Amino acid sequence: MRAYDPDLTPSWKRSAPVPEVPADPDLVVEEVSTGFCGAVIGCEAGTVTLEDRFGKHRVFPLEPRGFLLEGRPVTLVRPPAGPARPSRTASGSIAVPGARARVARAGRIYVEGRHDAELVERVWGDDLRIEGVVVEYLEGVDDLPAVVRDFGPGPDARLGVLVDHLVPGSKESRIAASVTDEHTLVVGHPYIDIWEAVKPASVGIPAWPSVPRGQDWKTGVCRALGWPENTGAAWRHILSRVRSYKDLEPELLGRVEELIDFVTAP
Repeated sequence: MRAYDPDLTPSWKRSAPVPEVPADPDLVVEEVSTGFCGAVIGCEAGTVTLEDRFGKHRVFPLEPRGFLLEGRPVTLVRPPAGPARPSRTASGSIAVPGARARVARAGRIYVEGRHDAELVERVWGDDLRIEGVVVEYLEGVDDLPAVVRDFGPGPDARLGVLVDHLVPGSKESRIAASVTDEHTLVVGHPYIDIWEAVKPASVGIPAWPSVPRGQDWKTGVCRALGWPENTGAAWRHILSRVRSYKDLEPELLGRVEELIDFVTAP
């Protein structure tokens, strides 16, 4: 005898079951009724909080079939309680709770300008404090050979330098090539300015605009994007969109990690 089925809806009209997926941190889903897409940043009893790429937060109920995961409907559920996963710093390193900043090393990392220094601090600040590495900015690299001589690098005081627009044939590449001290490492990224090292999607633009040669690049970017021509305010907006290494281009990530490794090597 067939078991009694209280649901009188014909089987061919019934919705197919969907998988239940734990609302783990950083899981990216789309809420079906609003189209809001974001990463999970919190899950309480009956609700989940999503953060989109612009930093906006929305709270949604954990409804059956309420979300899309990679285009497929799912039911989000509260993750099971368990051991806390190790948290990570903005650079992706495992955080060390309660760690105190190390006394500053004699070695240093130099970057070209204040914006470069602020971006490095934003993503690698926790790591640098644990390692005792100080980042300073130079306001350009035209006098880099003299800066290196004045610093006096040595085995216990290594110097790392991050250069903008380090591409073949550029002025910066010629300056970098003139530094031959064995205790100094000069590396760079291909971008005209550190702004470009932030992924356009993180800033909410389709791409960084092309600025005609001869124009101030930052002012030209503001003009092309329709932003007020206030480069300080523009940078604060850009920096506010950087939450972790995921918001930066790989060409910058690798170079900064290389400098940190060089300066902290035994």
